[in-house]
Amino acid sequence: MKGFSHFVSDTLVMARRNLTMLVRVPQLLVFSLVQPMLFVFMFRYVFGGAISTGQAGLSYVDYLMPGIFLQTASFGAISTAVGLAEDKNKGLLERLKSLPMSRSAVLGGRVLADTTRDGVVVVVMLLIGFAVGFNTHTSFARVVAGIILMTIFGSALCWVFALIGLSVANGETAQAAAFPILAPLTFASNAFVPPSTMPDWLAWWAERQPLSTTVRGVRALMLGTESSDYVWGSLLWSLAIMVVFAPLAIRRFRNS
Repeated sequence: MKGFSHFVSDTLVMARRNLTMLVRVPQLLVFSLVQPMLFVFMFRYVFGGAISTGQAGLSYVDYLMPGIFLQTASFGAISTAVGLAEDKNKGLLERLKSLPMSRSAVLGGRVLADTTRDGVVVVVMLLIGFAVGFNTHTSFARVVAGIILMTIFGSALCWVFALIGLSVANGETAQAAAFPILAPLTFASNAFVPPSTMPDWLAWWAERQPLSTTVRGVRALMLGTESSDYVWGSLLWSLAIMVVFAPLAIRRFRNS
């Protein structure tokens, strides 16, 4: 219990350090909103008129926004890789290892801070969604649950990118290495278009991959158009990703 309490306190200290950077450099938060906002306006007003949701009574903007929310949370996880790679390149991680603190807390604090930031960004994107015509069709509590579901999934992805950040030389390389992972997750999914419009081999992937399951879970919570089973499916995916990649990232940090 004493070791666990030290881990928790050290994690909170590291999370505070990383969040303080956002306060001192608010441009990091601003620019993390620019890309998803561009996707909102592009798909809402440029492509939206030509895309059918395949579901009667469901407008494209309502279909689109849960996908944009998940894309925002997923791409936000890249900052975990970039931040750790930069800290490693500057020698900060070596200095942290020499301190009497939990080594796991270094990664835990980074993931906690990036998850907190992602949650804030998703809430802002929800407000932007309302401004462009997005409507929820369930209760306030279910909408909040949808935000939490997305945040949990984003937190799971942070562990994937933590491993990447610790395995490359610098932040630029980390960002380049992250895109080949995120591209098939975000674009080959049901986030922007129904998988039924894709070739059969691609539709098979788009229907079953973790981001698509989470998008359907968010739609179930915010729109009521999907089965609630997808909520549990998303949680199982998030748990599986954390169980696999968190120990690998921690081991990589300890051995680097």
